[in-house]
Amino acid sequence: MKTIGLIGGMSWESTALYYQTINREIAARKGGLHSAKLLLASVDFAEIGEKQKLGEWDALAAQLVDLAKKLRSAGADCILICTNTMHKIAPQVQAAIDVPLIHIATPTITAIEAAGLSTVGLLGTKFTMSERFMLERYADNGVRCLVPDEGMQNEVHRIIFDELCQGDVSDSSRVTLITACEALRKQGAQGIILGCTELTLSVKPQHIVQPLFDTTALHAQAAVDFALSKI
Repeated sequence: MKTIGLIGGMSWESTALYYQTINREIAARKGGLHSAKLLLASVDFAEIGEKQKLGEWDALAAQLVDLAKKLRSAGADCILICTNTMHKIAPQVQAAIDVPLIHIATPTITAIEAAGLSTVGLLGTKFTMSERFMLERYADNGVRCLVPDEGMQNEVHRIIFDELCQGDVSDSSRVTLITACEALRKQGAQGIILGCTELTLSVKPQHIVQPLFDTTALHAQAAVDFALSKI
């Protein structure tokens, strides 16, 4: 079994899901007392969030590159950035290490293709929904992403940072997120990408009529696929 390196804490609420999902998946596939060989570098998200707001992406890239290198030196055979938003600087991280950076969009694209879909809705932080780094990644692989209008983008972003990242999962905010999904469905979205790793804390498959693509679970499962592969 290969060793998985996680860059987490963005937020720790979803990083805990990564740890749980990866270990449960290893146990399900291997049985008995098996669990993952895993290394975790966890950041103080308050510092990360402030740099995001200030647009200090070069500093953020340098910080994550340093963490990735430390994980690699400690024995990680692959690296995961446990957040969609910070994949804005994924190319810099991958360029700095000699092991695979498993991109969060890759298993999501595979799942969308397997479902036979081509147009999906994307929910996430304002960075993920309004900037090009994730939209273009999907488009380059034949997946068209629709996003909410600016007002709803702002509200989804608020729910993520002010509530979900702090462990607050409210019924009223779930209704707002479901409303956003329904609006995207009416625009032509055949499925919905939960393009923020905290959104799975609130929105579940039973809440919407379209297929739901949980990037947290899909990313974690891709890490297990790699860890158990013969390559």
